[in-house]
Amino acid sequence: MQLIDFVLHIDDHLVTIVNNFGAGSYWIIFAIIFIETGLVICPFLPGDSLVFAAAAMAANPKYGLNIWLIYLITAAAAIIGDSVNYEIGKWSVHSGAKHEWFNKLINEKNRIAAEKYFERHGSITIVLGRFIPFIRTFVPFVSGGSKMHYRTFIIYNCLGGLLWTGLFSGLGYFFGNFPIVKNHFSLVVIAIILVSVLPVAIIGLKKRMTLKREQQFDK
Repeated sequence: MQLIDFVLHIDDHLVTIVNNFGAGSYWIIFAIIFIETGLVICPFLPGDSLVFAAAAMAANPKYGLNIWLIYLITAAAAIIGDSVNYEIGKWSVHSGAKHEWFNKLINEKNRIAAEKYFERHGSITIVLGRFIPFIRTFVPFVSGGSKMHYRTFIIYNCLGGLLWTGLFSGLGYFFGNFPIVKNHFSLVVIAIILVSVLPVAIIGLKKRMTLKREQQFDK
């Protein structure tokens, strides 16, 4: 419940952080984005909504946040985080599988979903996966485990990180001073989450429809 409250009211929590830590808030934002993208065991942290909320606050001068710093810091955190996650995935193939404690930390369902998504779309998954909660945390992990060449990975990693943070920081800054956004921010966060998971829902629906057609054909 505390996690749900944090995600849905991230604007209120971010205001508290900014009021208490001032310029140090940039490092806290960096840390949250880095942990969400860099540690495969933390896919539940609010990446999309945090970037949006920070950028929305940057649109209001009273908070003293700079939109360009928000963009650069979140982009750097996303790119560095994915690189660390890639190395964890690479390590897991050689050593991680031998450790029972490590296997218990990995959400097997999300890992398998990321693997299937990766198999279907190839390297561009590193970019597309950025926009899908949970999947984006496992894609770099799967990339490292699949022995993808790091040079290929880092190109897509940088592209995905810049596009992802650019989109949500741009939207947040643009809509930041709209009264409807200020007064109904929790609804905006829900909308962001729904839009983010929509591609997965569409793919799942298409897969079910294809499976039903195949079953009918077999009959």
